[in-house]
Amino acid sequence: MNELLFSSDEAERLVLKRVAVRLIGAEERARWDAEIEQKHYLKNARLVGEQLRYVAEVDGQWVALLGWSAASYHLRQREVWIGWDVEQRRQRLPLAANNARFLILEPARWPNLASRVLALCTARLAKDWQALYGHTILVVESFVDSQLFRATAYKANGWEGLGKTAGFERVAEDFYVAHERPKQLWVKALEAQGRGWLRAPSLPVELAGQLTALMPKCRTRAPALGSLWERLHQRLPDSRSAEGLRHKQATVLTIVLLALMCGVTGGYWNLEEFAQGLNQGQRRRLRCWRNPRTGDYEVPDETTFFRVLKALDPVQLGQLLVQWETDRCGWAEGGLLGIDGKAVRHGGQHLLGAVDLKSGRTLRLESVNQKTNEIPVAQGLLADWQLDGQVAVLDALHTQLETARLVVQSAGGDYVLTIKGNQKGLQKSAQTLLPEGVPPYPCGGGNQPQPQGASGHHRALDQRRATRVAARDAVGQAGTNREAPQRQAYARGGVAGDQFVSPTGRAGALAATDPSLLGNRDRSAPAFGCGAARRSVPHS
Repeated sequence: MNELLFSSDEAERLVLKRVAVRLIGAEERARWDAEIEQKHYLKNARLVGEQLRYVAEVDGQWVALLGWSAASYHLRQREVWIGWDVEQRRQRLPLAANNARFLILEPARWPNLASRVLALCTARLAKDWQALYGHTILVVESFVDSQLFRATAYKANGWEGLGKTAGFERVAEDFYVAHERPKQLWVKALEAQGRGWLRAPSLPVELAGQLTALMPKCRTRAPALGSLWERLHQRLPDSRSAEGLRHKQATVLTIVLLALMCGVTGGYWNLEEFAQGLNQGQRRRLRCWRNPRTGDYEVPDETTFFRVLKALDPVQLGQLLVQWETDRCGWAEGGLLGIDGKAVRHGGQHLLGAVDLKSGRTLRLESVNQKTNEIPVAQGLLADWQLDGQVAVLDALHTQLETARLVVQSAGGDYVLTIKGNQKGLQKSAQTLLPEGVPPYPCGGGNQPQPQGASGHHRALDQRRATRVAARDAVGQAGTNREAPQRQAYARGGVAGDQFVSPTGRAGALAATDPSLLGNRDRSAPAFGCGAARRSVPHS
């Protein structure tokens, strides 16, 4: 390293040729922070948002440090330079980065070292950012204190000066204070078309795809957050000890629900990241804990989210939310009601919900006991429900005679039930009893021929698709024609049954199969279909 002591231009060129810039390792973070805190004029190594830390070396010796962080939220000169509007800035700001720290460890030793290091770092910045955060960087910015530096390295690398800032310093997430040292703002596009892409009406497909995975921000205005918080606080007791409690249960749960409505997925860390994006007005409205030392409203961390959610009764919370939504938005009557269950993997929870399929709103939520299944829970739900002509859609698990009876006789609605290929007897009866031209088509024999060359597997798939199409068509007409259907008794293929025929000729899946196949001796109750709801069918 003796040549590092030389001061001639030739000696410096030899040194600059050997400069290498790389990301620091996790084990080097403490050293990087210490160097910044000791030698950088800001005396602070903290970076905000997405961030990368680099070190420049010559033959293994540290000679410079760089830190990059999320771009400033709003800079008037930058917005004019790029030419984007407010909404574009909000959506595309992650494609910009800020050179928040730049330190030459021995600034008087090699005059051109800063320019060389900055060029090497910006050359790899976009690729490194893409690898870590899943999106690239198109433009970069930096602030230079003109009372201390002349920005020579930025000028040499083609950065453009946009003038002085307004002279405000960010001291908290949403608070700025004036200071007497406005800085020079320097910017550069890492891609020749970077600025054009950022201000274009639509991003290129590849860039737009990168942004869809970014953490969304809560766009709900602070006053609108109150009613949900108050409902959770008043009607959902907190099982945690009040001693030393910082974050109220209602606060934690409201943040979780806001995150879900914003499309946040993942684990508890993702919830914490979303919470960090709430501004001080939203945090205040959510009754977040206020730090007595700083006066700032702070949000829960991932551990707090874990503890609160683990101790929660999901059914109690779900029913409370359904009632809150109904109070705010009114009762949803979209004509189609989906009833289905979901089990939380490794979570010990199995829930069954009733959802309005047109609005997507959940109307009821029930817990399924581990010792039973969804069938009795769904039947209990239907027993005290008034469908009033709506259509209930259920999967093959619920293709039960009692379920069909409850929909028609108790709830006053119609239904569409699915027949799967493993329900051989029921499928055979449907193929036999339905009129010609109405799916499902028979798998062999019968009055409805199969297309030539169709395998059994593909025929089964086609039958399932066709059955659902026919059922959908029938459902679509069920809401407009409420005339009572006529019953016609008939027998086909040796199996007796009944067919309901609309006076207007409505067909679709409006048939009754042999009830004995569903384990019931009453041969008059329909086993599947819709359109029989307006009649009282005797049942034992």
